[in-house]
Amino acid sequence: MQDWHLRPARDLGLSPADRFKSLAREQGLVGLALNATWRRGVRGYLSALHGFRVTGRENLPAEPPFVLVANHASHLDALALAAALRGTAARRAHAMAAGDLFFANPAVSAFAAYAINALPVWRGRSRRADLDAMRHRLAEDRLVYILFPEGTRSRDGAMAPFQPGLGMLVAGTEIPVVPCWLEGAREAWPAQSATPRPFRPLSLTIGPPLRFAEAANDKAGWQSVAAATENAVRRLAP
Repeated sequence: MQDWHLRPARDLGLSPADRFKSLAREQGLVGLALNATWRRGVRGYLSALHGFRVTGRENLPAEPPFVLVANHASHLDALALAAALRGTAARRAHAMAAGDLFFANPAVSAFAAYAINALPVWRGRSRRADLDAMRHRLAEDRLVYILFPEGTRSRDGAMAPFQPGLGMLVAGTEIPVVPCWLEGAREAWPAQSATPRPFRPLSLTIGPPLRFAEAANDKAGWQSVAAATENAVRRLAP
Protein backbone atom coordinates (compact mmCIF):
# COMPACT_ATOMS: atom_id res chain seq x y z
CA MET A 1 0.00 0.00 0.00
CA GLN A 2 1.35 3.42 -0.97
CA ASP A 3 2.13 5.98 1.70
CA TRP A 4 -0.09 9.03 1.77
CA HIS A 5 0.26 12.38 3.44
CA LEU A 6 -2.40 14.76 4.67
CA ARG A 7 -1.91 18.19 3.07
CA PRO A 8 -4.06 21.27 3.63
CA ALA A 9 -5.65 22.82 0.55
CA ARG A 10 -3.30 25.16 -1.27
CA ASP A 11 -5.88 27.95 -1.16
CA LEU A 12 -6.72 27.55 2.54
CA GLY A 13 -7.38 30.89 4.21
CA LEU A 14 -7.95 32.92 1.05
CA SER A 15 -11.05 35.06 0.73
CA PRO A 16 -13.49 34.03 -2.04
CA ALA A 17 -12.40 36.92 -4.25
CA ASP A 18 -8.70 36.13 -3.80
CA ARG A 19 -9.34 32.42 -4.19
CA PHE A 20 -10.91 32.87 -7.64
CA LYS A 21 -7.79 34.66 -8.89
CA SER A 22 -5.25 32.43 -7.19
CA LEU A 23 -3.04 29.98 -9.08
CA ALA A 24 -3.27 27.83 -5.94
CA ARG A 25 -7.07 27.46 -6.24
CA GLU A 26 -8.46 23.98 -5.69
CA GLN A 27 -11.93 22.93 -6.76
CA GLY A 28 -13.55 21.36 -3.72
CA LEU A 29 -16.81 19.40 -3.89
CA VAL A 30 -18.93 22.34 -5.08
CA GLY A 31 -16.46 23.20 -7.81
CA LEU A 32 -16.26 19.59 -8.98
CA ALA A 33 -20.04 19.28 -9.17
CA LEU A 34 -20.53 22.58 -11.01
CA ASN A 35 -17.70 21.84 -13.41
CA ALA A 36 -19.08 18.37 -14.20
CA THR A 37 -22.51 19.87 -14.94
CA TRP A 38 -20.94 22.53 -17.15
CA ARG A 39 -18.87 19.95 -19.07
CA ARG A 40 -21.96 17.89 -19.88
CA GLY A 41 -23.78 20.98 -21.10
CA VAL A 42 -20.87 22.10 -23.27
CA ARG A 43 -20.48 18.67 -24.84
CA GLY A 44 -24.17 18.64 -25.68
CA TYR A 45 -24.04 22.15 -27.15
CA LEU A 46 -20.94 21.48 -29.26
CA SER A 47 -22.35 18.22 -30.57
CA ALA A 48 -25.85 19.50 -31.33
CA LEU A 49 -25.05 22.95 -32.73
CA HIS A 50 -21.56 22.53 -34.19
CA GLY A 51 -21.37 18.82 -35.04
CA PHE A 52 -18.19 18.66 -32.96
CA ARG A 53 -15.82 15.90 -34.11
CA VAL A 54 -12.58 14.70 -32.50
CA THR A 55 -9.87 12.90 -34.46
CA GLY A 56 -6.82 11.35 -32.79
CA ARG A 57 -8.24 10.92 -29.29
CA GLU A 58 -5.98 7.86 -28.95
CA ASN A 59 -3.01 10.27 -28.81
CA LEU A 60 -4.11 11.61 -25.44
CA PRO A 61 -1.96 10.29 -22.55
CA ALA A 62 -3.73 7.71 -20.42
CA GLU A 63 -3.35 9.80 -17.26
CA PRO A 64 -2.34 13.34 -16.28
CA PRO A 65 -0.15 15.32 -16.06
CA PHE A 66 -0.02 16.71 -19.59
CA VAL A 67 -0.52 19.95 -21.49
CA LEU A 68 -2.95 20.45 -24.39
CA VAL A 69 -1.82 23.11 -26.88
CA ALA A 70 -3.71 24.41 -29.92
CA ASN A 71 -4.18 27.30 -32.31
CA HIS A 72 -6.39 30.04 -30.88
CA ALA A 73 -9.09 32.00 -32.70
CA SER A 74 -12.22 31.76 -30.53
CA HIS A 75 -13.67 31.57 -27.02
CA LEU A 76 -14.86 28.10 -28.07
CA ASP A 77 -11.28 26.81 -28.22
CA ALA A 78 -10.81 26.02 -24.53
CA LEU A 79 -14.32 24.57 -24.31
CA ALA A 80 -13.65 22.27 -27.26
CA LEU A 81 -10.34 21.00 -25.87
CA ALA A 82 -11.89 20.38 -22.45
CA ALA A 83 -14.84 18.59 -24.09
CA ALA A 84 -12.44 16.11 -25.70
CA LEU A 85 -11.18 14.93 -22.29
CA ARG A 86 -12.69 12.14 -20.23
CA GLY A 87 -12.39 10.78 -16.70
CA THR A 88 -9.58 11.98 -14.46
CA ALA A 89 -8.13 14.21 -17.16
CA ALA A 90 -11.43 16.07 -17.55
CA ARG A 91 -11.78 16.60 -13.81
CA ARG A 92 -8.23 17.89 -13.44
CA ALA A 93 -8.17 20.15 -16.50
CA HIS A 94 -7.45 23.85 -16.08
CA ALA A 95 -7.74 26.29 -18.97
CA MET A 96 -5.24 29.13 -18.87
CA ALA A 97 -7.41 32.26 -19.26
CA ALA A 98 -6.56 35.94 -19.67
CA GLY A 99 -6.84 37.47 -16.21
CA ASP A 100 -7.87 40.88 -17.49
CA LEU A 101 -10.83 39.34 -19.34
CA PHE A 102 -12.01 36.39 -17.24
CA PHE A 103 -11.09 37.63 -13.75
CA ALA A 104 -12.02 41.31 -14.07
CA ASN A 105 -14.92 41.22 -11.59
CA PRO A 106 -16.33 38.80 -8.97
CA ALA A 107 -19.21 37.50 -11.11
CA VAL A 108 -17.06 36.67 -14.14
CA SER A 109 -14.32 35.32 -11.85
CA ALA A 110 -16.79 32.93 -10.20
CA PHE A 111 -17.99 31.67 -13.56
CA ALA A 112 -14.43 31.18 -14.85
CA ALA A 113 -13.39 29.39 -11.68
CA TYR A 114 -16.42 27.15 -11.14
CA ALA A 115 -17.66 26.48 -14.68
CA ILE A 116 -14.52 26.23 -16.80
CA ASN A 117 -12.01 25.74 -13.95
CA ALA A 118 -9.80 28.46 -15.43
CA LEU A 119 -6.57 29.75 -13.92
CA PRO A 120 -5.59 33.38 -14.60
CA VAL A 121 -2.66 34.42 -16.76
CA TRP A 122 -2.06 38.15 -16.50
CA ARG A 123 -0.89 39.28 -19.91
CA GLY A 124 2.15 41.52 -19.68
CA ARG A 125 2.58 41.10 -15.93
CA SER A 126 2.92 37.40 -15.20
CA ARG A 127 5.94 36.88 -12.96
CA ARG A 128 8.52 34.10 -13.15
CA ALA A 129 7.30 32.99 -9.73
CA ASP A 130 3.78 32.52 -11.13
CA LEU A 131 5.01 30.24 -13.91
CA ASP A 132 7.22 28.34 -11.45
CA ALA A 133 4.14 27.77 -9.27
CA MET A 134 2.16 26.52 -12.27
CA ARG A 135 5.03 24.20 -13.26
CA HIS A 136 5.18 22.76 -9.75
CA ARG A 137 1.41 22.21 -9.51
CA LEU A 138 1.22 20.60 -12.95
CA ALA A 139 3.59 17.84 -11.88
CA GLU A 140 2.75 17.45 -8.19
CA ASP A 141 -1.05 17.60 -8.52
CA ARG A 142 -1.03 15.71 -11.83
CA LEU A 143 -3.10 18.28 -13.69
CA VAL A 144 -3.99 18.97 -17.30
CA TYR A 145 -3.32 22.46 -18.60
CA ILE A 146 -5.14 23.81 -21.65
CA LEU A 147 -2.87 26.43 -23.14
CA PHE A 148 -2.78 28.70 -26.20
CA PRO A 149 0.82 29.86 -26.64
CA GLU A 150 -0.06 32.53 -29.23
CA GLY A 151 -1.17 34.62 -26.27
CA THR A 152 -4.36 35.98 -27.85
CA ARG A 153 -7.08 35.01 -30.31
CA SER A 154 -6.33 35.37 -34.00
CA ARG A 155 -8.53 37.90 -35.76
CA ASP A 156 -7.86 36.63 -39.30
CA GLY A 157 -7.37 32.90 -38.70
CA ALA A 158 -3.59 32.99 -39.17
CA MET A 159 -1.63 31.39 -36.34
CA ALA A 160 0.91 33.65 -34.62
CA PRO A 161 4.31 32.45 -33.33
CA PHE A 162 4.22 30.62 -30.01
CA GLN A 163 5.51 32.41 -26.93
CA PRO A 164 8.11 30.71 -24.69
CA GLY A 165 5.92 30.47 -21.56
CA LEU A 166 5.00 26.91 -22.53
CA GLY A 167 8.66 25.95 -22.27
CA MET A 168 8.84 27.33 -18.75
CA LEU A 169 6.21 24.78 -17.73
CA VAL A 170 7.67 21.62 -19.25
CA ALA A 171 11.34 22.05 -20.26
CA GLY A 172 13.49 19.38 -18.63
CA THR A 173 10.50 17.22 -17.63
CA GLU A 174 8.78 14.12 -19.01
CA ILE A 175 5.38 15.85 -18.99
CA PRO A 176 3.79 15.35 -22.44
CA VAL A 177 2.73 18.29 -24.57
CA VAL A 178 -0.13 17.31 -26.89
CA PRO A 179 -0.40 19.43 -30.07
CA CYS A 180 -3.92 20.01 -31.39
CA TRP A 181 -5.54 21.79 -34.31
CA LEU A 182 -9.00 23.36 -34.11
CA GLU A 183 -10.84 23.85 -37.40
CA GLY A 184 -13.93 26.00 -37.69
CA ALA A 185 -13.77 27.72 -34.29
CA ARG A 186 -13.22 31.17 -35.77
CA GLU A 187 -16.31 30.82 -37.94
CA ALA A 188 -18.32 29.43 -35.02
CA TRP A 189 -17.38 32.27 -32.66
CA PRO A 190 -15.04 34.92 -34.09
CA ALA A 191 -13.21 37.26 -31.76
CA GLN A 192 -15.20 40.19 -33.14
CA SER A 193 -18.56 38.64 -32.15
CA ALA A 194 -20.16 38.83 -28.70
CA THR A 195 -21.96 35.49 -29.12
CA PRO A 196 -21.31 32.15 -30.86
CA ARG A 197 -22.80 31.37 -34.25
CA PRO A 198 -24.59 27.99 -34.25
CA PHE A 199 -24.53 25.48 -37.07
CA ARG A 200 -20.93 26.21 -38.04
CA PRO A 201 -18.99 22.91 -37.96
CA LEU A 202 -16.17 22.50 -35.46
CA SER A 203 -13.52 19.79 -35.37
CA LEU A 204 -10.45 18.97 -33.29
CA THR A 205 -7.41 17.00 -34.44
CA ILE A 206 -5.13 15.66 -31.68
CA GLY A 207 -1.54 14.85 -32.61
CA PRO A 208 1.05 12.56 -31.00
CA PRO A 209 2.45 13.93 -27.72
CA LEU A 210 5.84 15.62 -27.52
CA ARG A 211 8.29 15.39 -24.61
CA PHE A 212 11.07 17.80 -23.73
CA ALA A 213 13.12 16.04 -21.06
CA GLU A 214 16.34 17.07 -22.86
CA ALA A 215 15.38 20.74 -23.20
CA ALA A 216 17.27 23.08 -20.91
CA ASN A 217 15.18 24.96 -18.38
CA ASP A 218 16.46 28.33 -19.57
CA LYS A 219 15.53 30.92 -22.19
CA ALA A 220 17.02 28.96 -25.10
CA GLY A 221 15.31 25.77 -23.95
CA TRP A 222 11.94 27.50 -23.54
CA GLN A 223 12.16 28.93 -27.03
CA SER A 224 13.06 25.53 -28.49
CA VAL A 225 10.02 23.96 -26.79
CA ALA A 226 7.76 26.68 -28.16
CA ALA A 227 9.17 26.36 -31.68
CA ALA A 228 8.91 22.55 -31.77
CA THR A 229 5.34 22.62 -30.48
CA GLU A 230 4.34 25.35 -32.93
CA ASN A 231 5.67 23.25 -35.81
CA ALA A 232 3.75 20.20 -34.56
CA VAL A 233 0.50 22.19 -34.34
CA ARG A 234 0.97 23.66 -37.83
CA ARG A 235 1.52 20.19 -39.28
CA LEU A 236 -1.96 19.17 -38.08
CA ALA A 237 -3.68 21.90 -40.11
CA PRO A 238 -5.71 20.57 -43.08
